[in-house]
Amino acid sequence: MKENELSILEQYNIDVKSTRKVRDGVFCETDQGPFLMKELHVSDKRLTLLESLCNHLREQGYENIDWILKTKNEENFTTSEDGNRYFLKRYFVGRECDMQREKDVLDAVKNLTKLHRALQNPISEDAGVSAIEGEDLQSQYFRHNREMKKVRSFMRERVGKGDFELAFLKHFDEMFSYADFALERMKTSNYGALFHESRQNHTFIHGDYNYHNILVTYMGIATTNFDHAEENIQVTDLYYFLRKVMEKHHWDVRLGDKMLDCYGRELPYKEGELEYIGICLAYPEKYWKAANSYYRSRKVWIPAKNLEKLEMVIRQTEEKKAFLNTIFSFHL
Repeated sequence: MKENELSILEQYNIDVKSTRKVRDGVFCETDQGPFLMKELHVSDKRLTLLESLCNHLREQGYENIDWILKTKNEENFTTSEDGNRYFLKRYFVGRECDMQREKDVLDAVKNLTKLHRALQNPISEDAGVSAIEGEDLQSQYFRHNREMKKVRSFMRERVGKGDFELAFLKHFDEMFSYADFALERMKTSNYGALFHESRQNHTFIHGDYNYHNILVTYMGIATTNFDHAEENIQVTDLYYFLRKVMEKHHWDVRLGDKMLDCYGRELPYKEGELEYIGICLAYPEKYWKAANSYYRSRKVWIPAKNLEKLEMVIRQTEEKKAFLNTIFSFHL
């Protein structure tokens, strides 16, 4: 064990048996079970919120989460001699959710419904904890659309266009039509009411519900890394997970329908929630991300991986259109 690690771990009421480097930090085998030591990169406000959310989830019987271990001084983190801040959180030994296994996917959806039930109004008003509110997606889409137009104008004027610029411009009109459709549909949908209700009722989402943070263990599914948790419409998590799975399964209508049905059976949809999921799926999020990444880069050399991602988005467009037509009756 390194001296720096030892000085940090000595500030906890645990007996450390062994440590080893893992992807996210330092794995610690202790007398109280496995923990992960990580450098702290979130704000004090978010750390306090994470502590409050984890305490609430555990009180609700949702135990399989990576809660934060307090130091001997009842602090959420400790500062090392080099001035960096570290914290310990519960670690789970298991495997990541396999997106190619239908059972894993549907079990993850069921797990999400349990999480969402437990994350309804998790913070008491007198707890002194500030909620972190999600951004209005309608405003975000408006801004993203404006940014895509800005990138197109920049590319048009550029001399000596590369493969990335040519592919982006070739498909811009089609992809932007989906972005425009999503924004206009959102304006006439129940989104505004759902967003207001999420604020009023203080419903929280995980914020990054993907296979990396869904672990299959001998104790059942464990949900980790709540760093992006915020107050928002809860089916936003379902949209994000569904999109990730569909991208792996070429927008398989059968599996997608099963996922949506699985969630709805456990936690019935509110008015407009299914349409909201469809709108989010219709928006060309990855096309916008490609544009944003390009605009923020030096533009002298575009990595081949960026072009591959753009081409993947374009290739899957027809499959996605068929999916949205069949499941949501969206005619794009």
